[in-house]
Amino acid sequence: MNPCVFTSLRTQRRMTRLGPKPFDVGFTLVEMLVALLIFAMISAAGVMILTIGVRTQDAAAAKLDDVAAVRRMSTLLANDLAQIVPRTARATDGAVLRAFTGNDGQSDPLVLGYVRSGWSNPDGAPRAGLQRVDVTLRDGRLERRGFAALDGSDAATPLLLADNVTGLAMRYRDEKGNWRPRWDNAIVASLPAAVEMTVTRRGAPPLTLAFIAGPSYQ
Repeated sequence: MNPCVFTSLRTQRRMTRLGPKPFDVGFTLVEMLVALLIFAMISAAGVMILTIGVRTQDAAAAKLDDVAAVRRMSTLLANDLAQIVPRTARATDGAVLRAFTGNDGQSDPLVLGYVRSGWSNPDGAPRAGLQRVDVTLRDGRLERRGFAALDGSDAATPLLLADNVTGLAMRYRDEKGNWRPRWDNAIVASLPAAVEMTVTRRGAPPLTLAFIAGPSYQ
């Protein structure tokens, strides 16, 4: 074999064993900086998407809770007003109360006062099937208060209907189709044909609810 060829083969084998030169392995500083920049951009985009998703979920949950609260209030008042009866009651001091009291929602904390039928009694307690109810507005809280007895009884724990109430307007329709801001008929046992309530809550547009009342419901 030619000595020159033999020497060349030995040189190639030695370079193969030693591997590539150190400066031929890894990334340059510029490549590392570009890779870090891309990683940072992807991470920032991921955090932003996650944050937007969490905020959207919270906003949707709050909206659903608000819709559910309005629906509960509407359903409860609709059931109550559909079952009002022309029955007077007495306060704790013995004063006669109208069968239905309706104020304008602004000048008096008492918004509605009525007696309703259909009070369920699953425990078979010794009481009537009629219930006296007051709806009041105090400190931005619209509440429903039921009484244990029709006459001379204190109200039970209030049930919250709406919170953060900044405005309330009421209207009552009589049997002739006329609307009035108060229900103060001379006949203490008289009932309205319909009730309209406009509730304004902080951060929400005015909400108007209309209810058919008493005998008109049937």
